[in-house]
Amino acid sequence: MEKSSTAFVGMDVHKESIDVAIADANEARHYGRIGGEAASVDKLTRKLRSAHRRVVFVYEAGPCGFWIHRRLKAQGLECMVVSPSMTPRNTADRIKTDRRDAMKLARLARAGELEPIYVPDAKDEAMRDLVRAREDAVCTQRQARQRLQALLLRNEIRYVGKSAWTQAHRRWISELKLPNPAQQIAFEEYVQAVHEAGERLERLASAIGAELEHWRWRPVVEALQALRGVQSIHAVRIVAELGDFQRFESPRKLMGYLGLIPSEDSSGPRRRQGSITKAGNSSARRALIEAAHAYMHPARVSWVIARRQSGLAKVACDIAWKAQLRLCARFRRLAARRLPRNKVIVAVARELSGFVWAIARQTKPAA
Repeated sequence: MEKSSTAFVGMDVHKESIDVAIADANEARHYGRIGGEAASVDKLTRKLRSAHRRVVFVYEAGPCGFWIHRRLKAQGLECMVVSPSMTPRNTADRIKTDRRDAMKLARLARAGELEPIYVPDAKDEAMRDLVRAREDAVCTQRQARQRLQALLLRNEIRYVGKSAWTQAHRRWISELKLPNPAQQIAFEEYVQAVHEAGERLERLASAIGAELEHWRWRPVVEALQALRGVQSIHAVRIVAELGDFQRFESPRKLMGYLGLIPSEDSSGPRRRQGSITKAGNSSARRALIEAAHAYMHPARVSWVIARRQSGLAKVACDIAWKAQLRLCARFRRLAARRLPRNKVIVAVARELSGFVWAIARQTKPAA
């Protein structure tokens, strides 16, 4: 039996099942439903390879991750992972099923209307998971602190010092004694939760530092620390989320990917711009916005920045100084116009991403 030419296989992937549709030169049809485990995927690939000369798989990114993509690539097969938000949709279609989704992916792949997303390798994804675990631990610590402070506020116990969660504040908490024994138990549990959250953060920070020693993107992480406001954790977080910067042709492409460009609704002579799109990677966007706060002060190479820049390439330090001169001045100009502070920070973060792009593109990863 002669094999047909090319088959585009659309897969609607779920935890327990995968709906499969096939589109070839003649027709698009629903193939069926298989299990969501690796053995079912391998069985499907054997059947399709025996019937078609070329098989191209496509599925949408989701909670099941990229293991299907890596498994198919290891077998020498073509596979595309696409973003659900970038998949063309018919607004008039009011029926959505797994079967229809698989058929749609197969047809769009055959028409060449799908753009694959960047898929990190297993080691890069492992570092990203570790960084995200630390980010979750930061949220857990913040929630634990808020619960403790809420308990004290309900009992009219106020800290009169300047800053919370300093050594003086922690000593003050350790000396507190609530009047009711039941409340004292609740207080001690909240204090213990804050302590455990802090220990978890320290463990994760140590683990990130250990993994960074033999990570291929370590030179890029070190080079990004030449920038003001970008310390080690920020640099690791940005690189782990964005991966290979060579895939961004220009700084504007990176800004759009991060969702830092303004939305727009224009028609005819009318041009209206709104808030930022917030598309793409939210974790990297938050990291840049956090770093942008450092540019509210005048341009200056402090001893902390000088220590981070020691041993780095001159080109990275020159770009970092250029960023300081430009962004600090821009911060002052926008603040002088009395714009909302958040708008100023986002505007500075958008331009900061361009300097991040310039340094990352100039730095080669480790072999």
